[in-house]
Amino acid sequence: MKAKTIDTLFQKLSDSIPNPETELCYRNTFELLIAVILSAQATDISVNKVTPDLFSAFPTPEKMYEAGTEKVFSYIRSIGLAPTKSKNIVVTCGKLVKDHASKVPQNREELEALAGVGRKTANVILNTAFGQPVIAVDTHIFRLSNRTGLAPGDTVLQVEQNLMKVVPAKWKIDAHHLLILHGRYVCKSRKPDCEHCAIALECKHPDKAVT
Repeated sequence: MKAKTIDTLFQKLSDSIPNPETELCYRNTFELLIAVILSAQATDISVNKVTPDLFSAFPTPEKMYEAGTEKVFSYIRSIGLAPTKSKNIVVTCGKLVKDHASKVPQNREELEALAGVGRKTANVILNTAFGQPVIAVDTHIFRLSNRTGLAPGDTVLQVEQNLMKVVPAKWKIDAHHLLILHGRYVCKSRKPDCEHCAIALECKHPDKAVT
């Protein structure tokens, strides 16, 4: 895809999504971190159902760490992989308290050292909380990048690296949320809504319904 086409693609996405931001509910960086950990292999809707009570009961890393795995699990039991996530959350809270003065670190290395935090989660935090021009690639962005021809790749890392190469600098801050929201609601996996797609003209997919 040519540079001019890519710029047009993001301009159209920006016009169609005026407020590109996460759909996870949070009030501070700590809550965002916990919500993103919970969102792995789970929907934002399901996460938003449990986090209000969780954050009300344990509003700080100290309180969540002191609560322990069983209590945290009791609040998130409806979330996929809840047993593992509850353990990771408590371990992460302990590390925040002991090693980071209860603050969420602002660099990739320290974020990825936290339990339950991989490259994608770290990228979400760096971008959403700290405004860094990085792109977290989830299943929606992976699909959209390959389907449209924007940044094809065989692996999540390849797609991320290709996106970082081709996305214009002025769009890098918002690229993650523009792509994920478009993939979630328009360029869906089984039934992409090509008829109402803002970037149908830029899309390179041979089976798209609109040309």
